[in-house]
Amino acid sequence: MEIKFLKKEKKFRKKGLEIRPEIYWEYILYVILILVLVSIVFGVYVFIETNKDLALPVVSNDSKEIIGKERFDKVLNYFSEREKKSNEILNTHFPMIDPSL
Repeated sequence: MEIKFLKKEKKFRKKGLEIRPEIYWEYILYVILILVLVSIVFGVYVFIETNKDLALPVVSNDSKEIIGKERFDKVLNYFSEREKKSNEILNTHFPMIDPSL
């Protein structure tokens, strides 16, 4: 039994209009290998570029108040009102309505 996998051809004449990939299999293999290597190099390049340290300067605003006391109290009041409403909803009892009836 003879294996005809990737066997070199001695005659390279074209028989009719068919495409014969056995002639160019080495070229196809080299092109795929080059594409894989280029994609690996590109991936490493992008990885290195994205991992560069982007150190933004930290500005200390010790002298300035970032959030005003009025706004802070307003937000606390809003959340306390929501908590009261949630507790009222949870504590109210209503008759259970069965949708299957």
